[in-house]
Amino acid sequence: MSMNPFDEKPRPLEDGFQDWKALAAKPYDKRECDPYTRVRTILMNGTEFEAVWFSHQFHRHCQNNDLRRELAILRRQEQQQQKQIAALKPRDETLLEHTIGYEQLAVDLTARMAQTEPDEHVKQALDFALLEDFDHLYRYADLLEMDQGVHAEELVGRYTEIMPARPTIAHHRWPADSVKPPIRSKKAALVTRLHVGIITAAEQQTMNYYMNLGNFYPSDRGRKLYTEIGMVEEQHVTHYGSLMDPACSWLENLLLHEYTECYLYYSAVETETCPAVKKIWALHLDQEIAHLHHAAHLLETYEGKQWQQVIPDGTFPDVLELGPNIEYVRQVLTDTVTLTAKGEGYLPVDQLDPEDDFFRYQKLVNSPVSGVASHVVIQDAIEANGRDYRFETEEHPIPALRNRTKDNTTLGRKA
Repeated sequence: MSMNPFDEKPRPLEDGFQDWKALAAKPYDKRECDPYTRVRTILMNGTEFEAVWFSHQFHRHCQNNDLRRELAILRRQEQQQQKQIAALKPRDETLLEHTIGYEQLAVDLTARMAQTEPDEHVKQALDFALLEDFDHLYRYADLLEMDQGVHAEELVGRYTEIMPARPTIAHHRWPADSVKPPIRSKKAALVTRLHVGIITAAEQQTMNYYMNLGNFYPSDRGRKLYTEIGMVEEQHVTHYGSLMDPACSWLENLLLHEYTECYLYYSAVETETCPAVKKIWALHLDQEIAHLHHAAHLLETYEGKQWQQVIPDGTFPDVLELGPNIEYVRQVLTDTVTLTAKGEGYLPVDQLDPEDDFFRYQKLVNSPVSGVASHVVIQDAIEANGRDYRFETEEHPIPALRNRTKDNTTLGRKA
């Protein structure tokens, strides 16, 4: 039976503060935990990062100091939650191993949401970026095998395939083509509004991780790969962020943020397999229910609106359960591998005009092709091992991507 967090009795807001000992949560064991425990940790870390930075932006655009003080209290607790979640990452999990978790999250989260998304426009946006994150997973996995001798299939639990998709070199598009039409909250289904908020926060977390940590990678080859893929992640944040409804007020957005956090923690509690981590999700759910009720109070106090005017039915949709999506990803590959973005839509690359912005931008950033980091990593892997690193459950669905001794740099890029 699903929950309506508005029907729950909230704990006193002040009870949400924790001491330093509580924030120093015991890390999961990277060798023993289920890969989706790592993935959920990354997802919830990103969710809290979004909550904190949304609140900071609200604070900077708000003229009422009484309201700013209310936001400061909520924000401090969100920051503590983020610190507690960040502590779950073990010290012996390398930057690149953790990166594999980021890309597994991007693949399996996006695929799960796409399969339940009722808005065809939002589903198409999810499917489009899904293939790109899937290819990023493959590029990082090859770097991991070369540099650390670790097979990424063990990190992803063999739940997620590792093989090329739309090549990363083809992801670089004219910036304006990443801006898509926004949803309209009054017409969109609740699950659609949740999906847009969740995927924007998740991709933003990935972008920030690569922005801040990519330059710590010990080799130039790795640093360059993080730079290139980090630029694609910025593209994805623009892509998904453009779907969000810009007509919502700051306080309506605050309510939606708190509701989304409640939904994600509820889903995490229902699906987590590690007892220690599950306790943290349950604690944060209780805290977020208090935040949600306080956000509803602020909405009524400062805008005179009831929460039902923003979320007519507060009952959660079905829980968001992370799991394998191998067949779905293969089908999306088969159907859309040659697509690129064009204005507010998508087209196969061979339907673009030769003078299109896509080709112009490709010449600006990808010349020469031999120096593009995502290509170099695969070529280096082939030279070192005789073929690239993959984990495939059966033959690759795209004939042009079956060759394991030559990286494809034209698919989805050349007419």
